Amino acid sequence: MLEPQQQLSTLELPLFTSKVPAGFPSPADDHLEATIDLNQHCISNPPATFFVRVKGHSMTGAGINDGDMLVVDRSLRPNNNSIVVAVIDGEVTVKALDMTTDEIWLRSKNPDYPDFQIKEGMELHIWGVVKNVIRSLPV
Repeated sequence: MLEPQQQLSTLELPLFTSKVPAGFPSPADDHLEATIDLNQHCISNPPATFFVRVKGHSMTGAGINDGDMLVVDRSLRPNNNSIVVAVIDGEVTVKALDMTTDEIWLRSKNPDYPDFQIKEGMELHIWGVVKNVIRSLPV
């Protein structure tokens, strides 16, 4: 079972309030505008938050890639279309929750992967709702 982190450390890093264009370069602001603590930005309920690393490619359409780290909050109520970490009959997965009128589906966000319909007799546990995705880029 995953144990939540009991106390978060604080690490304030520089944050420039102007956005960086991904198109044509523009003159940059040369001064620090504020600081940001990623714990405060990504974690709203520390005792209910855990991290998990993604394995596989079934959620690429949702911007979740193989090797990404997910920030998951167990205190959030999953809604229709929430990205959740779920356990289906003992198997852990990350999928989009689709709760239609009388059916529950866990949807892949890659057409090459199947969706899972939760049928009577199947065991489904939602571990939490994915709040953030952390990705390392090659350097």
